[in-house]
Amino acid sequence: MLCLMGRSVALSCFNLVCAQVFSQVERTPGVPLQCWGHGVVAFVRWGSWLAGWHAGWSGLSLLLMSGLLSPDGTEYGLSEADMEASYATVKSMAEQIEADVILLRERQEAGGRVRDYLVRKRVGDNDFLEVRVAVVGNVDAGKSTLLGVLTHGELDNGRGFARQKLFRHKHEIESGRTSSVGNDILGFDSEGNVVNKPDSHGGSLEWTKICEKSTKVITFIDLAGHEKYLKTTVFGMTGHLPDFCMLMVGSNAGIVGMTKEHLGLALALNVPVFVVVTKIDMCPANILQETLKLLQRLLKSPGCRKIPVLVQSKDDVIVTASNFSSERMCPIFQISNVTGENLDLLKMFLNLLSPRTSYREEEPAEFQIDDTYSVPGVGTVVSGTTLRGLIKLNDTLLLGPDPLGNFLSIAVKSIHRKRMPVKEVRGGQTASFALKKIKRSSIRKGMVMVSPRLNPQASWEFEAEILVLHHPTTISPRYQAMVHCGSIRQTATILSMDKDCLRTGDKATVHFRFIKTPEYLHIDQRLVFREGRTKAVGTITKLLQTTNNSPMNSKPQQIKMQSTKKGPLTKRDEGGPSGGPAVGAPPPGDEASCLGAGQPAASSSLQPQPKPSSGGRRRGGQRHKPQVQEANSEFPWRRITVLQADMAGRSRNIGC
Repeated sequence: MLCLMGRSVALSCFNLVCAQVFSQVERTPGVPLQCWGHGVVAFVRWGSWLAGWHAGWSGLSLLLMSGLLSPDGTEYGLSEADMEASYATVKSMAEQIEADVILLRERQEAGGRVRDYLVRKRVGDNDFLEVRVAVVGNVDAGKSTLLGVLTHGELDNGRGFARQKLFRHKHEIESGRTSSVGNDILGFDSEGNVVNKPDSHGGSLEWTKICEKSTKVITFIDLAGHEKYLKTTVFGMTGHLPDFCMLMVGSNAGIVGMTKEHLGLALALNVPVFVVVTKIDMCPANILQETLKLLQRLLKSPGCRKIPVLVQSKDDVIVTASNFSSERMCPIFQISNVTGENLDLLKMFLNLLSPRTSYREEEPAEFQIDDTYSVPGVGTVVSGTTLRGLIKLNDTLLLGPDPLGNFLSIAVKSIHRKRMPVKEVRGGQTASFALKKIKRSSIRKGMVMVSPRLNPQASWEFEAEILVLHHPTTISPRYQAMVHCGSIRQTATILSMDKDCLRTGDKATVHFRFIKTPEYLHIDQRLVFREGRTKAVGTITKLLQTTNNSPMNSKPQQIKMQSTKKGPLTKRDEGGPSGGPAVGAPPPGDEASCLGAGQPAASSSLQPQPKPSSGGRRRGGQRHKPQVQEANSEFPWRRITVLQADMAGRSRNIGC
């Protein structure tokens, strides 16, 4: 039997496309490549279609077998000469579509040889595949250190040398803790080699040069590990739309702190997870084995239901990469940032990753904003992720929603990808846009830029099916918490739900309402509901378009009134000559200026004023004048005396 098998695995340079070519004939003398010819035709047609469908197509893994024996002793596969001829044929076809053929591995199996080849398109004109990987884990797990070693190609000294190159703020350098969302890139060429070459003088990376030489760019989203910055981590996981999640675990510390929180967040958002165990050079062998046992037990638990696989060779890398898209398999790497042990396996695995989602260019364009800038000489710049469609230079899009739920027509002045100017961006790619004739103050995180064909509508209210992961007590209507949905981060109120109250582990359909501004939402969009230690996840099931432009639960503003008379109010002062309202009282029904319906004036929240001073110098040396309150002749409210106990338990009069 002569057999050729091409199987698509997660080794792609561009969007994942599954294809299999099977060809079998009886081995006949004189026609050793007859059946292989049918496979060649199918492969050529498939490659030509892909080349015309996308500027850079997905990689293909070819499996060539030579001299293998079946259990009954029958020989199958290619002969040595046929295997070499088949490889030459595949290589010539790859040259026609500007691709490279790379030997991934060669192994002995069943009395013969098996070779795995990767076919990947060469670098195009400023076009490369982008894969986003979120880096999470507990504080001091080595997240920033690993990224510094991977992106700069220089090992750490064990005292935080590598991570210093990635920090953005001074307090991060001083404390060694990441507090903001950082982005770093790792580029691979068509042959799978790393192209990151830091500057020889300052050690900095030029993203433009990396992207020009790369066919695939891994974008690392460096997130904070401290519990104090949990909201920043949640925003990075929801707003930056990672394809995969890299969970970092310190081998000496084990599964502590925020490790389970971050793992649960990735599972709730359906993001595939692979684990990297760091600091194996300083960890005793028994402690390392105990950490691995606890990690495997956690991944196999009913909440995770993963299949942990310890990666120790290149064969393990290829097997895990080919099955990683199923979201069940969870590779575990053991590395050291000081000695560099097993870093080559991690780089090989990253090289074989491909995006999980495919996008179509004919869909209406949609872009979500996760940050804004004001660049001197350029103007307002927004950055974010293209959700779908194709956005070209000078396109006119709708920006919104504003506080009233409206969308503004804007034009795209320039486009940059990874600091490199481009003419267009497609779905799944991150980019930044320079906009015309708009101020930065008019744009906020959570806004979108969409095609006018979508006719976008903003929503104040929506319904979602949520699952309460943890809550110390119960959740009932009128409960408020922070909603993370894409790049949206806003407080929402629960108006109603199909249960009286919710506890940990409960599911319910909940009616939410934003308290500040309307937002642009999608049905089936994932959300995270968070407030303190309360955490819930869910999916939007229904959008409710409301007509009023302000939330119903907004608090009325209270107007502070000044008094013109000393002493307490008397019965005559409380009313007019005929028992009517006092002079200067606000008109009835004006709730915005009332102190509270059905409550006495003295019970309102009055702030004590500082006592007048007779001049002199303050502690800082600045002179100040005594505060003089001008009388309001139009509303002469009486002076109210409030008794307030001081620290010694004595009472004193404070003029309000």
